[in-house]
Formats: sequence, structure tokens, C-alpha cells
Amino acid sequence: MIIAKSIQKSFGSLKVLKGISLEVTKGEIISIVGASGAGKSTLLHIIGSLEKADSGSVEINGIMMNELSERKISDFRNRHIGFVFQFHHLLPEFTALENVCIPAFIAKKSKKEAVKRSMELLEFMNLNDRIHHKPSELSGGEQQRVAVARALVNNPDVILADEPSGNLDSNSALELHKLFFQLRDSFRQTYVIVTHNLDLADMADRKLTIKDGLIDN
Repeated sequence: MIIAKSIQKSFGSLKVLKGISLEVTKGEIISIVGASGAGKSTLLHIIGSLEKADSGSVEINGIMMNELSERKISDFRNRHIGFVFQFHHLLPEFTALENVCIPAFIAKKSKKEAVKRSMELLEFMNLNDRIHHKPSELSGGEQQRVAVARALVNNPDVILADEPSGNLDSNSALELHKLFFQLRDSFRQTYVIVTHNLDLADMADRKLTIKDGLIDN
């Protein structure tokens, strides 16, 4: 599903990624760990085409991301990649349901189709009684589950999660971790999760460690 080859990235004179290569198979959940500043988030953002590598290539589901125009990259990202961040980035003026629908509207899906899919996901996540609540009316764990539903609304092939439980208490974090595996079993997406949470990292099918700009295992 994902093939990254010889990814290098520098910020000024600081070389963060020094030629990382990895492959992730369809339906696999991998975790990426390492010290702060090791380049975990940078690698995830490059895989998700949010940042450009200085050199190397990324292929997702047979598509060479380096060969797409900016417009086609944006369209591919909207339809095929879901993002979950440490900060949920929900829009405060919209309800949970409206927040989940937004990527579907961007993909030009009908309101009926977008709402139906969003409702299914929110129900799957036990949020059916919270769909009309705005983010300020939701707990941290509920907000993050809404963000996960939003990431899934377009049925993406890949979910990229950057410290998804970083702002949650231990119980909410554990529930979120379990949710990823339930979602994988139900929808067969591929997950790449950057985390400092070693409990989550150890639950993954594989754990990769970035050290000194390279994968250390």
C-alpha cells in the first residue's frame, strides 16, 4: 500500500531524514517511535504529501506521489488519505456531524451521501447522541473520535495519525487505541501511527524506530 524509498529531508543545515525506506502492506497497522526531533512527524507528513522530501519517492496504492501536480496531489489526499493529528482541528462553529461531513463535501459528494456516511461513522464510534453538539460541548476523547470519523468519511486507503492520543488522559487514549484496531478490522484501512505512547506503539503489527535520521530496526 505504501512504498517510501530513500527519503531525505533537511531543514537548513540540519539533516533530519537521511535516506529512510519502508513498506507498509494493505490493512497493516505500523507505529513509528523515536526521540523528540527524530523526524517522525516529518516522515509522516512526507508520506501524506503535506511536505516535500529533498530526495526519494513515495508510492501509495501504485500512485507515484512525486509525479502528480499540486492539484492532483490535493485531490488524491482528499480521497485516499485520512489524517488524525494530536490537536483535533475541529471547526468550533460546526457540529460534530458537520465537521465529519466537510471532507465529503470537498470531494463533491452529495449532502445525502455525506450525511449518511458521517452518521454511520459517528454511530460506530458511539457518538450518535452527540452529533449535534459543537466541539466545545464534547470531551477530549469525544472530539478526537469525531476527528477520526472525519478522517474516515471518504473511505481512504490510508490513515496517517500523528500523536493521536497526545492530548488525552490514559483511559481515553486506551479507548482511542482500541478504536483504531476495530476500525482496521471493519474497514481494512492501512494505518501509520507516530506516537510517544509505547503502549499504543506495542499494540501495532510492527513498530519502527527512527534514530539518527534512519530506521533503527
